[in-house]
Amino acid sequence: MPKIVVGVSGSLGCLAALHRAAAEARLRRAELWAVLAWETPGGELGGRYSAHVSAVAQCRATAGDRLREALDTAFGPVRPEIPVQGVTVWGSPGAALVDVAQDPDDLLVVGTGARGPLRRLVHRSVARYCQTHAVCPVLAVPPSPLLATYDTTHRRNLWHMPLDPREVV
Repeated sequence: MPKIVVGVSGSLGCLAALHRAAAEARLRRAELWAVLAWETPGGELGGRYSAHVSAVAQCRATAGDRLREALDTAFGPVRPEIPVQGVTVWGSPGAALVDVAQDPDDLLVVGTGARGPLRRLVHRSVARYCQTHAVCPVLAVPPSPLLATYDTTHRRNLWHMPLDPREVV
């Protein structure tokens, strides 16, 4: 059975990717795999050489909670009419998604996220990594326009700037 693999980060931006992946899974009669990648604090070295095995177990449990919360936020208590598999993977997001979507018949769905100049310097693009390394087709889903409006409103509230209701509409 072909699968639709979608990256989940727990952010608001991943909701558009989850909904698009669910729609693709319905159309293709495929299974939906929601994948959340997690890393220990300190990256690979922090997890490999850590004497605190309980810290790694705690990170794994937190990742599972974030995945369940993201699926509940996206779909509510009623899951879509398709099989949904939640998977947490230890590793960087791009590599984890490419590893799960190994079959050429799979479809990998990733959110593009907001990519301002500062963010590009600090964080690598998961979508670009997947497009470069995946053996299956990759569908890059842009964030919802409502997310940009939300971010603008949130920023204005943080800086205590007056908000004109006509700008929100």
